[in-house]
Amino acid sequence: MNLIEELRWRGMVQDMMPGTEEQLLKEMTSGYVGFDPTADSLHIGNLVPIMLLKHLQRAGHKPYALVGGATGMVGDPSFKAEERKMLDLDTLQHNQNCIKAQLEKFLDFDPALPNAAEMVNNYDWFKNISFLDFIRDTGKHITVNYMMAKDSVKKRIEGDNGMSFTEFTYQLIQGYDFFHLYSNNNVKLQMGGSDQWGNIVTGTELIRRKSGGEAFAFTCPLVKKADGTKFGKSEKGNIWLDATKTSPYEFYQFWVNASDEDAAQWIKTFTFLDEATINGIIAEHDEDRGKKVLQKRLAEEVTVFIHGKAEYDLALAATQILFGKASMDVLKAFSEEALLKVMSGVPKAAIPMAELESNVDIVSFLANAKIFSSKGEARKAVQNGGVSINCEKVQGIEYVVNKDLLFTGKYILFQKGKKSYVLVNAE
Repeated sequence: MNLIEELRWRGMVQDMMPGTEEQLLKEMTSGYVGFDPTADSLHIGNLVPIMLLKHLQRAGHKPYALVGGATGMVGDPSFKAEERKMLDLDTLQHNQNCIKAQLEKFLDFDPALPNAAEMVNNYDWFKNISFLDFIRDTGKHITVNYMMAKDSVKKRIEGDNGMSFTEFTYQLIQGYDFFHLYSNNNVKLQMGGSDQWGNIVTGTELIRRKSGGEAFAFTCPLVKKADGTKFGKSEKGNIWLDATKTSPYEFYQFWVNASDEDAAQWIKTFTFLDEATINGIIAEHDEDRGKKVLQKRLAEEVTVFIHGKAEYDLALAATQILFGKASMDVLKAFSEEALLKVMSGVPKAAIPMAELESNVDIVSFLANAKIFSSKGEARKAVQNGGVSINCEKVQGIEYVVNKDLLFTGKYILFQKGKKSYVLVNAE
């Protein structure tokens, strides 16, 4: 199965220039995807271009990741309702460095490889081009009529906010990126989301008109959720690839909570599992959808790919703890560092270690640690079976709390109700 066939069955091809598949079969081809450095981390909306580059490299071709230091100063207007805030050079440089560090985890940059991945920054070639040089040497090759015909431009011009000249030039700047990489790096292919098709073909047209060359392109569909809500968002906002912005536990939970319809497509798009394996997982899932076999395998594959096996194991352990399927033995297995990672989103409370030197009744302890606002509220919760300690339900108000309950020497995990947790630190 060649690269295009592989991507087709995964539902990752929408538009394609004639001759693209033939070019990829003919020789090792260099192809690129652009990343917009508007934040200091990529998010799961960027996973599709990452997967495209990874598939390209796995198929024996050479991937280029372009970080748009120059285009990031302009802002891509494609299907945006209004102009975005422009970033200063220092912020852009910081964001570019962070994105480069992330991409190096997913692509093989080993220079010994004939198809080693490379990273480029379009600011490196744009910084020395004057405005007059650009409009004379490049702008004359693309007509205003051609640029105005693009859907992304027409929608903005016809909208309430209009479009600045800065944004109008974006497709020409992105088109020049392709021309530059074609001329200097022998890059013959550009890939991207379907919203980039207009910008991408401007590049192929510029290559044809300026140098008489032939370049190729394909796009993949934009990822959407079956219920119509935006992909890649949670109640807290974007799902980031940076573990300090979105914890591996939260990342894992996003995929586990996917609908059956979404998970059936996402496991094709966001994993490297083969067709037979995926079909087998879906068939097993359909036997008992309540077990969420499909979502769990999807979450495992993507979490391991992004964060590694160790962080996946912690995310799984956190899931077991926070959904009441763990035991004291699971808690005792954690180091303090691992525990705090797992419990990164759990509220914390502190109590003096001296309070645990002798047995303390559960009601007094819950009130003193401010887990409940009063002894009366704490007593009622215990009597109704609504309190657990270290994953074990408290059976009555005669329960006592002491140092024997500490794990990693200083913590006790309290649960009130079904999903509310407090990690108490004995100091």
